[in-house]
Amino acid sequence: MKPEEKETRIPSGLPGRNWYDRLNLLNILVILFLFLTIFSGKNLLQDNRPADVMAGVRYFLKKFFPPDFSDFPLILDSLGETFQIAIVSTFIAVNLSLVIALAASRNISPIWLVQLTRMFLNITRTLPSLIWAFLFVIFFGPTPIAGVCALTFYSLGYLGKFFSESFESMDIKVARGLKLIGANPIQAFLYGLWPNVKAQVWSHSLWMLEYNIRSASIIGLVGAGGIGMELNKAMEMASGFQKVTTILICILVIVIFLDLLGQAIRRWITQKINPKSISD
Repeated sequence: MKPEEKETRIPSGLPGRNWYDRLNLLNILVILFLFLTIFSGKNLLQDNRPADVMAGVRYFLKKFFPPDFSDFPLILDSLGETFQIAIVSTFIAVNLSLVIALAASRNISPIWLVQLTRMFLNITRTLPSLIWAFLFVIFFGPTPIAGVCALTFYSLGYLGKFFSESFESMDIKVARGLKLIGANPIQAFLYGLWPNVKAQVWSHSLWMLEYNIRSASIIGLVGAGGIGMELNKAMEMASGFQKVTTILICILVIVIFLDLLGQAIRRWITQKINPKSISD
């Protein structure tokens, strides 16, 4: 060792931080959430009487099995109507949400328009799809149109938020540059913004379609069309529990199929946009 070189020593221990120095906003929120969880769980469980789970399982197996496929053609027709409600509502919501998302993006629209648009999206997202269905059944009666309107409004709240966040994460200099050289707003969107966000838009749209299939199966309980109306009729009949099982099995099969189809489409879109990431 050279004389001019000094030996550097690592301190054996570091001074500990005081407990109040660790109380940042995130830690406070975590502690508050844990406290509310314990408090809520205690209140929910203390007044409940012990449940006979095995008796419930035996009752379920006795009443709901085997499935009743006697009305299978009618169930398929109702499932077809459910699928149509989900498809139409998702298509309308995706197209409207692209426009609404532009108005809700801070890097594209003025702040007053952003605030108004986000308030509208918050309102549409606050009401569950079943409540929207109930409201539109009052307006249109027990028809599939009520289901389409209900799921369209509900989807706007989520897709508008997702799309606006995707637009805000993109660099819009290319779109602005295209407008400076004479491109109209539609051309600036298609060639300057859309190529960067289309993968996310497709992914969110597929997720919304899967969700709307599930929701379209439920909103029929209030008369908004689809398989939910048949499910409601079967639940009201004392001898219809086995038919309920058949309907639930059909819904489960469709949801699984759509989930697998959505995964395949997402992989295909990702491979088309960035084939290197797939091959690596």
